[in-house]
Amino acid sequence: MKLAFSTLGVPGMPLPEVARLAHAHGYDGVELRAHPEEPLHPGTGPRDRAGAVAAFAAAGVEILGVAGYVRVASPEPDEAVFDALNGLIRLAADVGARYARVFPGGADRPAAEADADAARRLGAVAPLAADLGVHVLLETHDSHRRARDVARVLGPVGHPNVGALWDVLHTWLGGETPAVSFPALAPHLGYVQLKDVASPDDRAPLPLGTGVLPLGGCVDVLGRAGWDGWLCWEYERRWHPEAADFAQLMGPGRAYVEGLLSGAAP
Repeated sequence: MKLAFSTLGVPGMPLPEVARLAHAHGYDGVELRAHPEEPLHPGTGPRDRAGAVAAFAAAGVEILGVAGYVRVASPEPDEAVFDALNGLIRLAADVGARYARVFPGGADRPAAEADADAARRLGAVAPLAADLGVHVLLETHDSHRRARDVARVLGPVGHPNVGALWDVLHTWLGGETPAVSFPALAPHLGYVQLKDVASPDDRAPLPLGTGVLPLGGCVDVLGRAGWDGWLCWEYERRWHPEAADFAQLMGPGRAYVEGLLSGAAP
């Protein structure tokens, strides 16, 4: 498995600095938060997109994905959702990212209605994603935090360029263990987001391995299945500026994950 981190841990940092930080601490890739607060987002022009590619190439670090904020199960008009999806997919393609993250965002809509809209929208953009070499990943989050919720959407889509992003926090909050979550996501799994927190009510980011999330169980179930994809540390300092500086945690965090990997069954 390869290791990446999200730029939620270094909010607003210029991309050349992000790339150098990743290289210095031995990370294989970076997930870029694609939001107007950040250097790269769907409104970024061609020159800055090319600059991002050059910065990461110079550091020998991969841009794993762009983490967007499109809500595919939302009650918004189709036109707005499709415009946002197309922009995010094209951004991912332009920077050489394999993945583009989207959220469910179904809120309190009836599940069947939200599922149907999400599946229809994802299916509609799948050909564009395939043409551009991008995989659109629906994250286990908000209205669809459990693996079984995301699988309900992805099953009807049935396209190889539409898959799942497993956020271990949210499946845990939904009452699923890794042994339950992984089989539901396995046919669709793009990559996995790791993090750690103190409790369901205290979600300020902690160094990996110091909280309550079942990170060992997650890596173990992946290893037993022979899964060899990406693990991405999502340290949410953007939402918790009082949290410890991410750069100081990166080395120990990588060592912790390597320890889990060395103990995972082949």
